[in-house]
Amino acid sequence: MPELSESIKAIQEGAKEDRFTYLTILQYHVTSPEALPTLNEVLQDAELTQEIGWDLVQMLLNIQGSETCLETVARLGNPREVVIKVMEALEGLTIAWNDEVIVDVDDPGVIPDSNIPGKFITLLGMLAILHRRIKTKYPSRFLGPSLVKVFEAYQPMPEMTASVINLVYSLSGRKRPPLPSRKSSVTVANPDQDGDASKNAPDPEAEQEDPNEDAMQSKLLQSFVTCILQRYVNALDMLWSPRLLEAYNPEKLIPGKKTTTEAFRENEELQNRDAVVGHLVALLRDLGLDKCPGEFVKSILDGPTHMDPLAAFDDFSSVDEIHLSPGGTVCLIAYWIFSKDVFGSDSPQPEMHIFPDHVSILARFLGREVQAEILASPGIADAMLAIGLGLQHRKLIKTTKEINLMAYLHNLTLISVFHTDIQVRNAAASYAGSLLHSEPDDQIRLEILEDLLENCGMFPSLKACAVAWLKEELITAKQGNQSNQFSSPDVIERLQYFLFPDMQSLNEMGTKALIDFWSQNHMFLLQVANFAYFLFAGCTDLVPAGMGAAVGQRFVEPIVAAADKLQKTEGTNGEDNMQLGILTDRLRSLGLQ
Repeated sequence: MPELSESIKAIQEGAKEDRFTYLTILQYHVTSPEALPTLNEVLQDAELTQEIGWDLVQMLLNIQGSETCLETVARLGNPREVVIKVMEALEGLTIAWNDEVIVDVDDPGVIPDSNIPGKFITLLGMLAILHRRIKTKYPSRFLGPSLVKVFEAYQPMPEMTASVINLVYSLSGRKRPPLPSRKSSVTVANPDQDGDASKNAPDPEAEQEDPNEDAMQSKLLQSFVTCILQRYVNALDMLWSPRLLEAYNPEKLIPGKKTTTEAFRENEELQNRDAVVGHLVALLRDLGLDKCPGEFVKSILDGPTHMDPLAAFDDFSSVDEIHLSPGGTVCLIAYWIFSKDVFGSDSPQPEMHIFPDHVSILARFLGREVQAEILASPGIADAMLAIGLGLQHRKLIKTTKEINLMAYLHNLTLISVFHTDIQVRNAAASYAGSLLHSEPDDQIRLEILEDLLENCGMFPSLKACAVAWLKEELITAKQGNQSNQFSSPDVIERLQYFLFPDMQSLNEMGTKALIDFWSQNHMFLLQVANFAYFLFAGCTDLVPAGMGAAVGQRFVEPIVAAADKLQKTEGTNGEDNMQLGILTDRLRSLGLQ
Protein backbone atom coordinates (compact mmCIF):
# COMPACT_ATOMS: atom_id res chain seq x y z
CA MET A 1 0.00 0.00 0.00
CA PRO A 2 1.40 3.43 -0.92
CA GLU A 3 1.87 6.11 1.71
CA LEU A 4 -0.89 8.73 1.92
CA SER A 5 1.47 11.53 0.87
CA GLU A 6 2.51 9.50 -2.16
CA SER A 7 -1.14 8.89 -3.08
CA ILE A 8 -2.07 12.56 -2.72
CA LYS A 9 0.78 13.57 -5.01
CA ALA A 10 -0.19 10.92 -7.56
CA ILE A 11 -3.85 12.00 -7.54
CA GLN A 12 -2.90 15.65 -8.07
CA GLU A 13 -0.23 15.19 -10.72
CA GLY A 14 -1.71 12.20 -12.51
CA ALA A 15 -4.48 14.33 -13.96
CA LYS A 16 -1.93 15.55 -16.53
CA GLU A 17 -1.71 12.03 -17.99
CA ASP A 18 -4.09 10.59 -20.57
CA ARG A 19 -7.45 9.55 -19.16
CA PHE A 20 -6.86 5.80 -19.25
CA THR A 21 -3.56 6.14 -17.41
CA TYR A 22 -5.09 8.47 -14.84
CA LEU A 23 -7.90 6.01 -14.11
CA THR A 24 -5.27 3.33 -13.47
CA ILE A 25 -3.48 5.68 -11.08
CA LEU A 26 -6.72 6.40 -9.23
CA GLN A 27 -7.57 2.72 -8.87
CA TYR A 28 -4.21 2.17 -7.17
CA HIS A 29 -4.11 5.25 -4.97
CA VAL A 30 -7.76 5.97 -4.07
CA THR A 31 -8.40 3.09 -1.68
CA SER A 32 -9.02 4.84 1.64
CA PRO A 33 -11.18 7.74 2.90
CA GLU A 34 -8.09 9.86 3.56
CA ALA A 35 -7.43 10.24 -0.18
CA LEU A 36 -10.96 11.40 -1.01
CA PRO A 37 -10.65 15.15 -0.23
CA THR A 38 -7.75 15.44 -2.66
CA LEU A 39 -9.66 13.57 -5.36
CA ASN A 40 -12.68 15.79 -4.87
CA GLU A 41 -10.51 18.88 -5.42
CA VAL A 42 -9.21 17.41 -8.69
CA LEU A 43 -12.73 16.50 -9.81
CA GLN A 44 -13.74 20.17 -9.73
CA ASP A 45 -12.21 20.23 -13.22
CA ALA A 46 -15.49 19.83 -15.10
CA GLU A 47 -13.82 18.74 -18.34
CA LEU A 48 -11.88 16.00 -16.55
CA THR A 49 -14.89 14.74 -14.59
CA GLN A 50 -17.03 14.73 -17.71
CA GLU A 51 -14.56 12.33 -19.31
CA ILE A 52 -13.76 9.99 -16.39
CA GLY A 53 -16.67 10.47 -13.96
CA TRP A 54 -18.68 7.47 -15.07
CA ASP A 55 -15.70 5.16 -14.54
CA LEU A 56 -15.38 6.27 -10.91
CA VAL A 57 -18.88 5.34 -9.70
CA GLN A 58 -18.32 1.72 -8.69
CA MET A 59 -14.80 2.33 -7.42
CA LEU A 60 -15.86 5.20 -5.15
CA LEU A 61 -19.04 3.49 -3.98
CA ASN A 62 -16.97 0.86 -2.18
CA ILE A 63 -14.98 3.45 -0.20
CA GLN A 64 -16.47 4.74 3.02
CA GLY A 65 -17.08 8.48 3.01
CA SER A 66 -17.11 8.87 -0.78
CA GLU A 67 -20.48 10.62 -0.88
CA THR A 68 -19.00 14.07 -1.61
CA CYS A 69 -16.91 12.76 -4.50
CA LEU A 70 -19.89 10.92 -5.97
CA GLU A 71 -22.01 14.06 -5.67
CA THR A 72 -19.33 15.90 -7.66
CA VAL A 73 -19.40 13.15 -10.28
CA ALA A 74 -23.19 13.48 -10.49
CA ARG A 75 -22.96 17.27 -10.89
CA LEU A 76 -20.06 17.46 -13.36
CA GLY A 77 -19.85 14.11 -15.12
CA ASN A 78 -21.62 13.36 -18.40
CA PRO A 79 -25.13 12.74 -17.03
CA ARG A 80 -26.15 10.20 -19.70
CA GLU A 81 -23.06 8.11 -19.08
CA VAL A 82 -23.00 8.42 -15.29
CA VAL A 83 -26.68 7.47 -14.99
CA ILE A 84 -25.91 4.18 -16.74
CA LYS A 85 -23.18 3.41 -14.21
CA VAL A 86 -25.50 4.29 -11.34
CA MET A 87 -28.07 1.85 -12.72
CA GLU A 88 -25.40 -0.84 -12.96
CA ALA A 89 -24.41 -0.15 -9.36
CA LEU A 90 -28.04 -0.48 -8.25
CA GLU A 91 -28.25 -3.80 -10.06
CA GLY A 92 -25.18 -4.88 -8.11
CA LEU A 93 -26.93 -3.98 -4.85
CA THR A 94 -29.89 -6.14 -5.85
CA ILE A 95 -27.56 -9.10 -6.24
CA ALA A 96 -25.74 -8.23 -3.01
CA TRP A 97 -28.97 -8.37 -1.02
CA ASN A 98 -29.30 -12.06 -1.87
CA ASP A 99 -25.79 -12.69 -0.58
CA GLU A 100 -26.48 -10.91 2.72
CA VAL A 101 -29.87 -12.41 3.54
CA ILE A 102 -29.81 -14.41 6.75
CA VAL A 103 -31.64 -17.69 6.27
CA ASP A 104 -33.17 -18.09 9.72
CA VAL A 105 -36.73 -19.31 10.23
CA ASP A 106 -37.03 -17.57 13.61
CA ASP A 107 -35.37 -14.29 12.67
CA PRO A 108 -35.04 -13.79 8.91
CA GLY A 109 -33.52 -10.59 7.60
CA VAL A 110 -30.26 -9.03 6.54
CA ILE A 111 -26.96 -8.57 8.30
CA PRO A 112 -27.50 -5.75 10.85
CA ASP A 113 -24.36 -3.82 9.91
CA SER A 114 -24.96 -4.11 6.17
CA ASN A 115 -23.54 -1.19 4.14
CA ILE A 116 -26.00 -1.74 1.30
CA PRO A 117 -28.64 0.77 2.55
CA GLY A 118 -25.98 3.51 2.70
CA LYS A 119 -24.86 2.78 -0.87
CA PHE A 120 -28.49 2.78 -2.00
CA ILE A 121 -29.08 6.21 -0.43
CA THR A 122 -25.94 7.60 -2.07
CA LEU A 123 -26.91 6.28 -5.51
CA LEU A 124 -30.42 7.71 -5.26
CA GLY A 125 -28.96 11.08 -4.31
CA MET A 126 -26.91 10.89 -7.52
CA LEU A 127 -29.95 9.91 -9.59
CA ALA A 128 -31.90 12.93 -8.36
CA ILE A 129 -29.12 15.23 -9.60
CA LEU A 130 -28.49 13.35 -12.85
CA HIS A 131 -32.09 13.21 -14.05
CA ARG A 132 -32.56 16.92 -13.45
CA ARG A 133 -29.44 17.54 -15.55
CA ILE A 134 -30.40 15.34 -18.50
CA LYS A 135 -31.94 17.57 -21.17
CA THR A 136 -33.17 15.27 -23.90
CA LYS A 137 -36.22 15.08 -26.11
CA TYR A 138 -37.54 12.02 -24.25
CA PRO A 139 -36.25 12.08 -20.65
CA SER A 140 -38.82 9.45 -19.69
CA ARG A 141 -36.71 6.90 -21.59
CA PHE A 142 -33.95 7.48 -19.06
CA LEU A 143 -36.30 7.78 -16.09
CA GLY A 144 -38.23 4.54 -16.65
CA PRO A 145 -35.24 2.15 -16.60
CA SER A 146 -33.74 4.02 -13.64
CA LEU A 147 -36.89 3.59 -11.58
CA VAL A 148 -36.93 -0.13 -12.37
CA LYS A 149 -33.38 -0.53 -11.02
CA VAL A 150 -34.27 1.51 -7.92
CA PHE A 151 -37.29 -0.68 -7.20
CA GLU A 152 -35.34 -3.90 -7.70
CA ALA A 153 -32.68 -2.77 -5.21
CA TYR A 154 -35.19 -1.30 -2.74
CA GLN A 155 -35.94 -2.95 0.58
CA PRO A 156 -38.75 -1.60 2.82
CA MET A 157 -36.42 -0.16 5.45
CA PRO A 158 -37.03 3.32 6.93
CA GLU A 159 -33.81 4.89 5.59
CA MET A 160 -34.16 3.41 2.10
CA THR A 161 -37.80 4.46 1.89
CA ALA A 162 -36.92 7.99 2.99
CA SER A 163 -34.33 8.08 0.19
CA VAL A 164 -36.95 6.96 -2.36
CA ILE A 165 -39.28 9.71 -1.14
CA ASN A 166 -36.52 12.31 -1.56
CA LEU A 167 -35.81 11.05 -5.07
CA VAL A 168 -39.42 11.32 -6.20
CA TYR A 169 -39.85 14.77 -4.67
CA SER A 170 -36.81 15.93 -6.62
CA LEU A 171 -37.90 14.34 -9.88
CA SER A 172 -41.50 15.52 -9.64
CA GLY A 173 -40.34 19.13 -9.90
CA ARG A 174 -43.31 20.25 -7.84
CA LYS A 175 -43.69 22.02 -4.54
CA ARG A 176 -43.45 19.70 -1.59
CA PRO A 177 -46.96 19.19 -0.11
CA PRO A 178 -47.61 19.60 3.61
CA LEU A 179 -46.27 16.68 5.61
CA PRO A 180 -48.70 14.43 7.47
CA SER A 181 -49.39 15.24 11.09
CA ARG A 182 -47.24 12.32 12.25
CA LYS A 183 -43.72 13.15 11.14
CA SER A 184 -41.05 10.52 10.71
CA SER A 185 -37.85 10.76 12.71
CA VAL A 186 -35.95 9.13 9.83
CA THR A 187 -33.87 11.53 7.73
CA VAL A 188 -31.26 10.76 5.09
CA ALA A 189 -28.88 12.78 2.96
CA ASN A 190 -30.55 14.63 0.09
CA PRO A 191 -27.82 16.30 -2.00
CA ASP A 192 -30.17 17.48 -4.72
CA GLN A 193 -32.29 19.49 -2.31
CA ASP A 194 -29.56 20.49 0.13
CA GLY A 195 -26.71 20.97 -2.32
CA ASP A 196 -25.81 23.79 -4.71
CA ALA A 197 -27.51 23.23 -8.07
CA SER A 198 -25.52 26.13 -9.56
CA LYS A 199 -22.51 23.82 -9.61
CA ASN A 200 -24.23 21.47 -12.05
CA ALA A 201 -22.56 21.31 -15.46
CA PRO A 202 -24.89 21.62 -18.46
CA ASP A 203 -25.84 18.54 -20.46
CA PRO A 204 -23.35 18.48 -23.38
CA GLU A 205 -25.99 16.85 -25.61
CA ALA A 206 -28.98 18.99 -24.59
CA GLU A 207 -32.17 18.79 -26.71
CA GLN A 208 -35.60 20.41 -26.62
CA GLU A 209 -38.00 18.29 -24.55
CA ASP A 210 -41.11 16.83 -26.19
CA PRO A 211 -44.30 18.56 -24.89
CA ASN A 212 -45.87 15.19 -23.93
CA GLU A 213 -43.01 14.32 -21.60
CA ASP A 214 -44.43 15.98 -18.48
CA ALA A 215 -47.43 13.64 -18.50
CA MET A 216 -45.23 10.61 -19.23
CA GLN A 217 -42.82 11.29 -16.39
CA SER A 218 -45.63 12.07 -13.95
CA LYS A 219 -47.35 8.75 -14.75
CA LEU A 220 -44.05 6.88 -14.38
CA LEU A 221 -43.57 8.40 -10.93
CA GLN A 222 -47.17 7.63 -9.94
CA SER A 223 -46.74 4.01 -10.97
CA PHE A 224 -43.38 3.75 -9.22
CA VAL A 225 -44.68 5.15 -5.92
CA THR A 226 -47.70 2.81 -5.93
CA CYS A 227 -45.26 -0.09 -6.36
CA ILE A 228 -43.18 1.17 -3.42
CA LEU A 229 -46.33 1.63 -1.34
CA GLN A 230 -47.43 -1.94 -2.04
CA ARG A 231 -44.05 -3.42 -1.12
CA TYR A 232 -43.79 -1.34 2.06
CA VAL A 233 -47.29 -2.21 3.28
CA ASN A 234 -46.84 -5.89 2.50
CA ALA A 235 -43.56 -6.03 4.41
CA LEU A 236 -44.68 -4.22 7.58
CA ASP A 237 -47.75 -4.73 9.73
CA MET A 238 -49.78 -1.55 9.37
CA LEU A 239 -52.82 -3.10 11.11
CA TRP A 240 -55.26 -0.68 9.51
CA SER A 241 -58.31 -2.93 9.90
CA PRO A 242 -57.80 -3.64 13.64
CA ARG A 243 -57.26 0.06 14.32
CA LEU A 244 -60.39 1.01 12.37
CA LEU A 245 -62.39 -1.51 14.39
CA GLU A 246 -61.18 0.21 17.55
CA ALA A 247 -62.13 3.62 16.16
CA TYR A 248 -65.59 2.45 15.11
CA ASN A 249 -66.36 0.46 18.27
CA PRO A 250 -64.86 2.28 21.28
CA GLU A 251 -67.48 0.70 23.54
CA LYS A 252 -65.92 -2.73 22.95
CA LEU A 253 -62.45 -1.71 24.18
CA ILE A 254 -61.32 -3.38 27.40
CA PRO A 255 -60.41 -0.82 30.08
CA GLY A 256 -56.76 -1.00 31.05
CA LYS A 257 -55.74 -3.07 28.02
CA LYS A 258 -53.50 -1.24 25.55
CA THR A 259 -55.15 -0.91 22.17
CA THR A 260 -53.41 -1.29 18.85
CA THR A 261 -54.03 2.41 18.20
CA GLU A 262 -52.29 3.32 21.45
CA ALA A 263 -49.36 1.04 20.60
CA PHE A 264 -48.84 2.87 17.31
CA ARG A 265 -49.13 6.21 19.07
CA GLU A 266 -46.56 5.41 21.74
CA ASN A 267 -43.97 3.32 19.89
CA GLU A 268 -41.51 5.31 17.75
CA GLU A 269 -40.93 2.49 15.27
CA LEU A 270 -44.66 2.11 14.71
CA GLN A 271 -45.07 5.89 14.47
CA ASN A 272 -42.47 5.89 11.70
CA ARG A 273 -44.45 3.28 9.79
CA ASP A 274 -47.50 5.52 9.76
CA ALA A 275 -45.39 8.54 8.87
CA VAL A 276 -43.66 6.80 5.94
CA VAL A 277 -46.97 5.69 4.43
CA GLY A 278 -48.27 9.22 4.95
CA HIS A 279 -45.28 10.58 3.02
CA LEU A 280 -45.83 8.13 0.16
CA VAL A 281 -49.51 9.06 -0.07
CA ALA A 282 -48.56 12.75 0.05
CA LEU A 283 -46.20 12.08 -2.86
CA LEU A 284 -49.05 10.57 -4.86
CA ARG A 285 -51.24 13.53 -4.02
CA ASP A 286 -48.50 15.86 -5.26
CA LEU A 287 -48.36 13.79 -8.46
CA GLY A 288 -52.10 14.18 -9.06
CA LEU A 289 -53.61 11.13 -7.31
CA ASP A 290 -55.81 13.03 -4.90
CA LYS A 291 -59.34 11.82 -5.70
CA CYS A 292 -61.18 8.50 -5.67
CA PRO A 293 -63.89 8.84 -8.33
CA GLY A 294 -65.83 5.93 -9.74
CA GLU A 295 -63.53 5.80 -12.78
CA PHE A 296 -60.52 5.26 -10.52
CA VAL A 297 -62.26 2.35 -8.80
CA LYS A 298 -63.36 0.98 -12.18
CA SER A 299 -59.75 0.96 -13.36
CA ILE A 300 -58.94 -1.48 -10.54
CA LEU A 301 -61.99 -3.60 -11.35
CA ASP A 302 -61.31 -3.76 -15.08
CA GLY A 303 -57.52 -4.03 -15.08
CA PRO A 304 -55.38 -7.10 -14.33
CA THR A 305 -54.72 -7.57 -10.62
CA HIS A 306 -51.49 -9.56 -10.78
CA MET A 307 -49.32 -7.62 -13.17
CA ASP A 308 -45.94 -5.94 -12.89
CA PRO A 309 -46.36 -2.28 -13.89
CA LEU A 310 -42.57 -1.89 -14.06
CA ALA A 311 -42.37 -4.36 -16.94
CA ALA A 312 -43.55 -1.59 -19.27
CA PHE A 313 -41.04 1.00 -18.03
CA ASP A 314 -38.48 0.06 -20.68
CA ASP A 315 -40.85 0.17 -23.64
CA PHE A 316 -43.80 2.56 -23.81
CA SER A 317 -44.99 5.21 -26.21
CA SER A 318 -47.97 6.78 -24.42
CA VAL A 319 -49.29 7.51 -20.96
CA ASP A 320 -51.98 4.84 -21.40
CA GLU A 321 -49.29 2.15 -21.56
CA ILE A 322 -48.06 3.03 -18.06
CA HIS A 323 -50.14 1.45 -15.28
CA LEU A 324 -50.41 1.91 -11.54
CA SER A 325 -49.75 -1.00 -9.23
CA PRO A 326 -53.15 -2.64 -8.56
CA GLY A 327 -52.09 -3.62 -5.04
CA GLY A 328 -50.64 -0.19 -4.45
CA THR A 329 -53.91 1.52 -5.43
CA VAL A 330 -55.80 -0.72 -2.99
CA CYS A 331 -53.36 0.35 -0.25
CA LEU A 332 -53.86 3.98 -1.29
CA ILE A 333 -57.66 3.79 -0.97
CA ALA A 334 -57.31 1.96 2.35
CA TYR A 335 -55.03 4.67 3.70
CA TRP A 336 -57.38 7.41 2.54
CA ILE A 337 -60.16 5.77 4.57
CA PHE A 338 -57.93 4.96 7.52
CA SER A 339 -56.26 8.37 7.82
CA LYS A 340 -59.59 10.20 7.58
CA ASP A 341 -61.26 8.11 10.27
CA VAL A 342 -58.29 7.69 12.64
CA PHE A 343 -56.20 10.84 12.07
CA GLY A 344 -58.95 13.18 10.86
CA SER A 345 -57.18 13.95 7.57
CA ASP A 346 -58.86 15.55 4.56
CA SER A 347 -58.55 12.42 2.42
CA PRO A 348 -60.92 11.98 -0.51
CA GLN A 349 -64.16 10.05 -0.17
CA PRO A 350 -64.11 6.77 -2.15
CA GLU A 351 -66.87 6.60 -4.74
CA MET A 352 -67.54 2.88 -4.28
CA HIS A 353 -69.81 0.48 -2.41
CA ILE A 354 -69.37 -2.91 -0.78
CA PHE A 355 -71.76 -4.42 -3.33
CA PRO A 356 -70.66 -4.76 -6.07
CA ASP A 357 -67.32 -2.89 -6.01
CA HIS A 358 -65.53 -4.23 -2.95
CA VAL A 359 -66.90 -7.73 -3.50
CA SER A 360 -65.41 -7.80 -7.00
CA ILE A 361 -62.05 -6.30 -6.04
CA LEU A 362 -61.62 -8.71 -3.12
CA ALA A 363 -62.52 -11.75 -5.23
CA ARG A 364 -60.18 -10.72 -8.03
CA PHE A 365 -57.23 -10.15 -5.73
CA LEU A 366 -57.65 -13.38 -3.81
CA GLY A 367 -58.10 -15.37 -7.01
CA ARG A 368 -58.10 -19.17 -6.91
CA GLU A 369 -54.99 -19.65 -4.77
CA VAL A 370 -56.42 -17.80 -1.78
CA GLN A 371 -54.04 -19.05 0.89
CA ALA A 372 -50.95 -18.35 -1.21
CA GLU A 373 -52.20 -14.87 -2.11
CA ILE A 374 -52.97 -13.88 1.49
CA LEU A 375 -49.60 -15.17 2.72
CA ALA A 376 -47.75 -13.42 -0.13
CA SER A 377 -49.62 -10.12 0.29
CA PRO A 378 -50.69 -9.77 3.93
CA GLY A 379 -50.66 -5.97 3.70
CA ILE A 380 -53.08 -5.96 0.78
CA ALA A 381 -55.39 -8.34 2.67
CA ASP A 382 -55.38 -5.93 5.63
CA ALA A 383 -56.00 -3.02 3.24
CA MET A 384 -58.95 -4.88 1.69
CA LEU A 385 -60.51 -5.32 5.12
CA ALA A 386 -59.91 -1.67 5.95
CA ILE A 387 -61.74 -0.59 2.79
CA GLY A 388 -64.68 -2.87 3.58
CA LEU A 389 -64.89 -1.62 7.17
CA GLY A 390 -64.71 1.99 5.99
CA LEU A 391 -67.46 1.51 3.42
CA GLN A 392 -69.68 -0.19 5.99
CA HIS A 393 -69.06 2.65 8.46
CA ARG A 394 -70.05 5.16 5.75
CA LYS A 395 -73.15 3.06 4.97
CA LEU A 396 -71.95 2.67 1.37
CA ILE A 397 -73.41 -0.82 1.23
CA LYS A 398 -74.89 -1.48 -2.18
CA THR A 399 -75.94 -0.02 -5.51
CA THR A 400 -77.59 -3.20 -6.79
CA LYS A 401 -80.42 -5.38 -5.52
CA GLU A 402 -78.71 -8.68 -6.35
CA ILE A 403 -75.86 -9.43 -3.98
CA ASN A 404 -73.97 -12.64 -3.26
CA LEU A 405 -73.38 -12.29 0.47
CA MET A 406 -72.34 -15.92 0.91
CA ALA A 407 -69.46 -15.68 -1.58
CA TYR A 408 -68.30 -12.40 -0.06
CA LEU A 409 -68.36 -13.78 3.48
CA HIS A 410 -66.49 -16.85 2.26
CA ASN A 411 -63.58 -14.67 1.07
CA LEU A 412 -63.59 -12.60 4.25
CA THR A 413 -63.56 -15.66 6.48
CA LEU A 414 -60.64 -17.11 4.51
CA ILE A 415 -58.64 -14.02 5.50
CA SER A 416 -59.59 -14.82 9.09
CA VAL A 417 -58.12 -18.29 8.56
CA PHE A 418 -54.94 -17.66 6.59
CA HIS A 419 -53.65 -14.22 7.58
CA THR A 420 -50.49 -14.35 9.68
CA ASP A 421 -51.54 -11.64 12.16
CA ILE A 422 -54.14 -12.58 14.75
CA GLN A 423 -55.44 -9.01 14.98
CA VAL A 424 -56.17 -8.93 11.25
CA ARG A 425 -57.75 -12.38 11.50
CA ASN A 426 -60.00 -11.14 14.28
CA ALA A 427 -60.88 -8.02 12.28
CA ALA A 428 -61.88 -10.19 9.32
CA ALA A 429 -64.07 -12.37 11.52
CA SER A 430 -65.65 -9.35 13.20
CA TYR A 431 -66.38 -7.63 9.88
CA ALA A 432 -67.83 -10.81 8.35
CA GLY A 433 -70.02 -11.36 11.41
CA SER A 434 -71.38 -7.82 11.35
CA LEU A 435 -72.27 -8.18 7.66
CA LEU A 436 -74.01 -11.49 8.32
CA HIS A 437 -76.10 -10.00 11.13
CA SER A 438 -77.02 -6.99 8.97
CA GLU A 439 -78.61 -9.22 6.30
CA PRO A 440 -82.36 -8.57 6.68
CA ASP A 441 -83.46 -12.03 5.46
CA ASP A 442 -83.19 -14.48 8.37
CA GLN A 443 -83.47 -17.45 6.01
CA ILE A 444 -80.34 -16.30 4.16
CA ARG A 445 -78.51 -15.83 7.46
CA LEU A 446 -79.39 -19.35 8.52
CA GLU A 447 -78.34 -20.83 5.17
CA ILE A 448 -74.96 -19.10 5.39
CA LEU A 449 -74.37 -20.41 8.90
CA GLU A 450 -75.41 -23.90 7.86
CA ASP A 451 -73.06 -23.76 4.88
CA LEU A 452 -70.14 -22.73 7.07
CA LEU A 453 -70.81 -25.43 9.65
CA GLU A 454 -71.37 -28.15 7.07
CA ASN A 455 -68.70 -27.40 4.47
CA CYS A 456 -65.77 -25.90 6.36
CA GLY A 457 -64.44 -29.06 7.99
CA MET A 458 -60.94 -28.19 6.77
CA PHE A 459 -61.13 -24.86 8.60
CA PRO A 460 -62.22 -25.43 12.22
CA SER A 461 -61.61 -21.75 13.03
CA LEU A 462 -64.30 -20.82 10.48
CA LYS A 463 -66.70 -23.26 12.09
CA ALA A 464 -65.86 -21.67 15.43
CA CYS A 465 -66.82 -18.26 13.97
CA ALA A 466 -70.10 -19.72 12.70
CA VAL A 467 -70.92 -21.09 16.17
CA ALA A 468 -70.26 -17.67 17.73
CA TRP A 469 -72.42 -15.96 15.10
CA LEU A 470 -75.24 -18.47 15.65
CA LYS A 471 -75.17 -17.71 19.37
CA GLU A 472 -75.40 -13.98 18.61
CA GLU A 473 -78.40 -14.58 16.32
CA LEU A 474 -80.16 -16.59 19.03
CA ILE A 475 -79.53 -13.87 21.63
CA THR A 476 -80.76 -11.12 19.30
CA ALA A 477 -83.95 -13.03 18.49
CA LYS A 478 -84.65 -13.71 22.18
CA GLN A 479 -83.90 -10.20 23.41
CA GLY A 480 -85.98 -8.64 20.64
CA ASN A 481 -88.89 -11.07 21.06
CA GLN A 482 -88.53 -11.82 17.35
CA SER A 483 -90.31 -14.61 15.55
CA ASN A 484 -87.90 -15.90 12.95
CA GLN A 485 -85.60 -18.78 12.05
CA PHE A 486 -83.60 -18.28 15.26
CA SER A 487 -86.44 -18.11 17.78
CA SER A 488 -87.49 -21.76 17.99
CA PRO A 489 -85.91 -25.19 18.64
CA ASP A 490 -86.16 -25.90 14.92
CA VAL A 491 -82.87 -24.10 14.24
CA ILE A 492 -81.00 -26.28 16.75
CA GLU A 493 -82.67 -29.39 15.40
CA ARG A 494 -81.53 -28.45 11.92
CA LEU A 495 -77.95 -27.75 12.92
CA GLN A 496 -77.35 -30.12 15.82
CA TYR A 497 -75.25 -32.68 13.93
CA PHE A 498 -72.95 -29.93 12.64
CA LEU A 499 -72.66 -28.39 16.11
CA PHE A 500 -72.35 -31.65 18.03
CA PRO A 501 -71.03 -34.24 15.58
CA ASP A 502 -70.48 -37.89 16.49
CA MET A 503 -67.06 -38.03 18.18
CA GLN A 504 -67.12 -41.68 19.30
CA SER A 505 -64.27 -42.47 16.88
CA LEU A 506 -61.98 -40.63 19.30
CA ASN A 507 -62.25 -43.60 21.63
CA GLU A 508 -60.21 -45.67 19.16
CA MET A 509 -57.48 -43.06 18.53
CA GLY A 510 -53.95 -43.33 19.82
CA THR A 511 -52.20 -40.54 21.67
CA LYS A 512 -50.48 -39.05 18.60
CA ALA A 513 -53.73 -38.97 16.63
CA LEU A 514 -55.50 -37.29 19.55
CA ILE A 515 -52.77 -34.65 19.80
CA ASP A 516 -53.16 -33.90 16.09
CA PHE A 517 -56.94 -33.79 16.41
CA TRP A 518 -56.74 -31.34 19.32
CA SER A 519 -54.21 -29.15 17.54
CA GLN A 520 -56.48 -28.80 14.52
CA ASN A 521 -59.87 -28.54 16.24
CA HIS A 522 -59.35 -26.93 19.64
CA MET A 523 -60.83 -23.57 18.61
CA PHE A 524 -64.03 -25.21 17.37
CA LEU A 525 -64.32 -27.51 20.40
CA LEU A 526 -63.90 -24.68 22.90
CA GLN A 527 -66.46 -22.55 21.06
CA VAL A 528 -68.94 -25.46 20.94
CA ALA A 529 -68.43 -26.16 24.65
CA ASN A 530 -69.33 -22.54 25.43
CA PHE A 531 -72.30 -22.73 23.07
CA ALA A 532 -73.50 -25.95 24.72
CA TYR A 533 -73.37 -24.27 28.14
CA PHE A 534 -75.31 -21.30 26.73
CA LEU A 535 -77.90 -23.69 25.30
CA PHE A 536 -78.34 -26.38 27.95
CA ALA A 537 -77.78 -24.21 31.01
CA GLY A 538 -79.50 -21.08 29.76
CA CYS A 539 -81.75 -21.19 26.71
CA THR A 540 -83.32 -24.56 27.45
CA ASP A 541 -86.47 -23.55 25.56
CA LEU A 542 -84.44 -23.82 22.34
CA VAL A 543 -83.32 -27.40 23.02
CA PRO A 544 -85.33 -30.02 21.06
CA ALA A 545 -86.88 -32.77 23.16
CA GLY A 546 -84.51 -35.68 23.84
CA MET A 547 -81.49 -33.97 22.27
CA GLY A 548 -79.52 -33.61 25.50
CA ALA A 549 -79.01 -37.34 26.07
CA ALA A 550 -78.04 -37.90 22.43
CA VAL A 551 -75.48 -35.07 22.51
CA GLY A 552 -74.07 -36.41 25.76
CA GLN A 553 -73.54 -39.86 24.27
CA ARG A 554 -72.15 -39.00 20.84
CA PHE A 555 -70.28 -35.77 21.63
CA VAL A 556 -69.70 -34.93 25.31
CA GLU A 557 -68.59 -38.35 26.61
CA PRO A 558 -65.93 -39.07 23.92
CA ILE A 559 -64.63 -35.47 24.00
CA VAL A 560 -64.24 -35.52 27.80
CA ALA A 561 -62.54 -38.92 27.70
CA ALA A 562 -60.12 -37.78 24.99
CA ALA A 563 -59.36 -34.56 26.88
CA ASP A 564 -58.66 -36.48 30.09
CA LYS A 565 -56.29 -38.75 28.18
CA LEU A 566 -54.45 -35.77 26.64
CA GLN A 567 -54.05 -34.06 30.02
CA LYS A 568 -52.20 -37.13 31.30
CA THR A 569 -49.93 -37.23 28.25
CA GLU A 570 -46.37 -36.03 28.54
CA GLY A 571 -45.48 -33.29 26.08
CA THR A 572 -48.69 -31.23 26.19
CA ASN A 573 -47.81 -27.65 27.09
CA GLY A 574 -49.28 -25.46 29.80
CA GLU A 575 -51.66 -23.59 27.52
CA ASP A 576 -53.03 -26.83 26.06
CA ASN A 577 -53.59 -28.26 29.53
CA MET A 578 -55.35 -25.08 30.60
CA GLN A 579 -57.66 -25.16 27.56
CA LEU A 580 -58.32 -28.89 27.98
CA GLY A 581 -59.25 -28.22 31.61
CA ILE A 582 -61.67 -25.45 30.57
CA LEU A 583 -63.19 -27.76 27.95
CA THR A 584 -63.81 -30.67 30.33
CA ASP A 585 -65.08 -28.44 33.17
CA ARG A 586 -67.55 -26.77 30.85
CA LEU A 587 -68.84 -30.00 29.34
CA ARG A 588 -69.07 -31.86 32.67
CA SER A 589 -71.09 -28.98 34.14
CA LEU A 590 -73.86 -29.72 31.62
CA GLY A 591 -74.75 -33.02 33.28
CA LEU A 592 -75.17 -34.75 29.91
CA GLN A 593 -72.84 -37.70 30.59
